[in-house]
Amino acid sequence: MEFKFDATQDFQIQGIESVLKLLDGQQHVDVEMQFGCDGSFAVVPNQFDLNESELLSNLREIQIQNNLPVDTSLAYIESTIDGKGGPEIVSFPNFSVEMETGTGKTYVYLRTAFELFRRYGLRKFIIVVPSIAIREGVLKTLKVTEKHLRELYENLPYCYYVYDSANISQIRQFALSDSMEIMVMTIDSFSKTTNIIRQSTDHLQGDTPIYMIQAAKPVLILDEPQNMESELRIRALAALNPIFALRYSATHRNPYNLIYRLTPFDAYRQGLVKRIEVAGVEKKDEANQAYLRLEDIKTQKKTFVAELAVHRLLSNGMVKEKIVRVRPGECLQDKTNRLEYASLVLDVINPGDKSVLFNNGLELRIGESMGADKEAIFESQIRYTIEEHFKKQAKLRPFGIKVLSLFFIDRVDNYVQEEGIIRILFQKCFNELKINYLDFRDMNPETVQAAYFAQKRTRSGEIIFEDSKTGEAEKDKEAYDLIMREKERLLSLDEPISFIFSHSALREGWDNPNIFQICTLNQTISEIKKRQEIGRGVRLCVNQFGERIFDEKYNILTVIANESYEHYVENLQTEIELEFGKEGGAPTPGNARKKGTVHLRKEYMFKREFKELWERIKHKTRYFVTIDSRKLISEVISELDKVEIHSPRVTITRGRVRLGDENIFEALQTSGAKTMVDLAGHYPLPNIVEIMMHMLEYTTPKMHLTKRTLLEIFKQTKNQQSGMDNPYEFAMIAIHILKTKLADQLVYGIQYEKIDDWYEMAQLDIEFDMCVDYLVPAAHSAYDYVKFDSDIEKKFVENLEKRDDVKLYLKLPSWFIVDTPIGGYNPDWAIVLEPRNKFGEPNGEELLYLVRETKDTLDFSKLRPSEKQKIDCGKRHFCDTLKVDFKVVTDAMDLGQGCEN
Repeated sequence: MEFKFDATQDFQIQGIESVLKLLDGQQHVDVEMQFGCDGSFAVVPNQFDLNESELLSNLREIQIQNNLPVDTSLAYIESTIDGKGGPEIVSFPNFSVEMETGTGKTYVYLRTAFELFRRYGLRKFIIVVPSIAIREGVLKTLKVTEKHLRELYENLPYCYYVYDSANISQIRQFALSDSMEIMVMTIDSFSKTTNIIRQSTDHLQGDTPIYMIQAAKPVLILDEPQNMESELRIRALAALNPIFALRYSATHRNPYNLIYRLTPFDAYRQGLVKRIEVAGVEKKDEANQAYLRLEDIKTQKKTFVAELAVHRLLSNGMVKEKIVRVRPGECLQDKTNRLEYASLVLDVINPGDKSVLFNNGLELRIGESMGADKEAIFESQIRYTIEEHFKKQAKLRPFGIKVLSLFFIDRVDNYVQEEGIIRILFQKCFNELKINYLDFRDMNPETVQAAYFAQKRTRSGEIIFEDSKTGEAEKDKEAYDLIMREKERLLSLDEPISFIFSHSALREGWDNPNIFQICTLNQTISEIKKRQEIGRGVRLCVNQFGERIFDEKYNILTVIANESYEHYVENLQTEIELEFGKEGGAPTPGNARKKGTVHLRKEYMFKREFKELWERIKHKTRYFVTIDSRKLISEVISELDKVEIHSPRVTITRGRVRLGDENIFEALQTSGAKTMVDLAGHYPLPNIVEIMMHMLEYTTPKMHLTKRTLLEIFKQTKNQQSGMDNPYEFAMIAIHILKTKLADQLVYGIQYEKIDDWYEMAQLDIEFDMCVDYLVPAAHSAYDYVKFDSDIEKKFVENLEKRDDVKLYLKLPSWFIVDTPIGGYNPDWAIVLEPRNKFGEPNGEELLYLVRETKDTLDFSKLRPSEKQKIDCGKRHFCDTLKVDFKVVTDAMDLGQGCEN
């Protein structure tokens, strides 16, 4: 299998461009070797010329463009570090990119690094990660994207590697190379004074490795930076002396200068992630014994209190689960009104290890419970997960899709020990269920499972697989390689392992596109967030060819939780709303235990109205674009005239010299760079048009314009002198403006024509299963139920059903695509409407055949540019070419005419 990558996905390009626009005005810097202040080593450093006001101005412009809160200042991290010249203060700006898990965050920051090298000459990048799991995920992405990136960037020279304390000479390569260098480091490999990277070494002729990195002035890319917020780790990041840091996460704790955000709702609405369903497993109607679960430990009036879930006797005689707050010395009998709790007096609250101790010896940690019959709940969860796995694999095998299930367990010993409860229950349930499923009937439960838990590590962070006469070390290493490094093999239908067990080691950084079930045999109340857990499986699935599958019927992630469906969903929604607000969260996950089957009404296929509707909308088209060169030139010149283009210049940086250790003179910088000599006119003037033509070859997507068009832009701009003073900078800015203006014309100047191809009615699904929470009963739809993706769509269906003039309608399937220059467009609805007179009676006119798109607003300025552009293309496809009425609506009560508007 070889993973396929799409370089044209709009939401990813927007994330990349947001960083690049941050550096507007930065000149492309060619290779320039420098020497350490004492001349002991040479480096080819990153060079960065933008001052604080220029950077802040760019930042604010991007935030406005991306509808984000606008910052009034740059977010610097400042720390005192041990530099080559002794203690010194380092500060660097930080910028955050927030992308929902499973949408290609790692791919985006790798592409961003390539663009920063190509456009601005920045060439030294350090990807810092907080864990081994995330490091392995980054390395895997670097490996599987290598062919793709080399083709995309025409074999641009680059190297990538993991920092290895046993191969310290790689630091010299990082510092001295004039190619693009990407080094991946775990934060623990350089955060302590005892780390090898901070020690002088003969391998570098007595130099200290970290000083060489400092001299290279790297760009930091922080993966999951919310795990790097401690004072120790902040100092460690500052010790690398970066020019700036780019922070990438789905769950930022501190979103320093946020420049791009893709929320859970954005990801869900655009079909970029799987839909989530929850199957809650809980013991009900059991009030015969005391039950309690430690939810949290909090401070209240300068003391600690424990929040406990208990079964409380209410005044109406009912016993219900309630959350109570308990202080040391208090008895739970008083909190619950039940004698069963008389022996439970809270003795000690230990916030350090997040536990409580009762005077009868019972100890609970956050998330743990007592009296819930754990074994019965575990068995129910495991049995449901295995059976769901078997069903999905039978359904998806014909499409070449391998199904994986991930178990998060409560204690490692419950799995790794031979008599561990989870291991025994898995074997029992697997053997009992497999006889009903041909794919698994002859399999042994031991051959289909693998596990990864946190392992012992060396000082450099490498994992140790201890020797063992039983062969367990080799087995652990094989499982580690399969799960962490050999994702393609794990996704192969020929590989029997399909059930993966972990504790908390896979909570961030690792995921797999074909995780379809996540079983939480633990409580995830504090240490592991629910969004972290489900993030392991929300990526869209792939087939045996490595191709992403977008059909939403297959992309369903089922979470099997050891709590009620309502409780799980409430906590998950709370997490998301705390981060994004109610408007930023995805729709509430459905209840996986409530499944429904959606049936196609076959009789509709024979209705004259439906046949006519399909005949009108089924045709595929191809597009061609007529570019208005005069308009394009005018718009580009108008924008180009407003831009300030700096001349190349010589700067001077002020510093002071002092006598350091071992009587070596050292320099400390005391001021920013100031321009002393303007270099405009000092060099032969190159062919600016040729430079622009060359840059066009590197744009994504590629643009082809004539030299005459480019020459006209240069001849007419008021910035002509700036172009002659700094040709490369002028060309780079001009091409960026050209790209933006041309994209608009590609849409506004587009024309469609029919081709000899169409969508067959036979492609419609006869039936499919779906969680009932996403279904609306429908009397006039081609299906007996309609699946909705948002509250707007749900309301739209309900109102369609109320309209007597709607003869029939169909939610268009995800494969019904209109080609556009900016990607495929999937319209929402096809409707047959019977015209009525003012009395609501049929007026005898011909039926109307409509295509409608539902949005929450008719103000197109509030839509993403790509959304608006695709809608414009859809209108040209349907209205101009197929002669089908097309319109964007917010409500089914306003279906009206669209094309003539």
